Amino acid sequence: MSCQPASRRTVLRGAALAGVAGLGAAACSAGAAGPGPATPTAPVDLGAPDAVPVGGTKLYREDRLLVAQPAKGQFTARSAVCTHSGCTLSKIEDGEAKCPCHGSRFDPVTGKVLDGPAGAPLPAVPVRLEGGKLVAGPKA
Repeated sequence: MSCQPASRRTVLRGAALAGVAGLGAAACSAGAAGPGPATPTAPVDLGAPDAVPVGGTKLYREDRLLVAQPAKGQFTARSAVCTHSGCTLSKIEDGEAKCPCHGSRFDPVTGKVLDGPAGAPLPAVPVRLEGGKLVAGPKA
């Protein structure tokens, strides 16, 4: 078997395809989840606790958090970043948190995967009442 040198056309085509693939991957990943980790690394002020309905869940899309109030005064929080590819969940509908990228669905209270392709649950985030406001993430 002998090695033939690649033609100029083959080299240029390969370089062009590699560049396009790199731009496409960057565009998909950056727009999906944005910068930063899946869970807060500093306290996040979420405002008034009454914004989260009793027996329901509120999506704080900008903060990438889901906060539930299963019983009055009891709050739980989960990352709103899909564990499949890092997209931020887009909505809560029919009792499910939904990912716009590949269709994964999660239980917004427990974080359990209801339908893939995600295979891991949404990570829990500490949440507490401080000064009459909900604060998620680690303590300062």
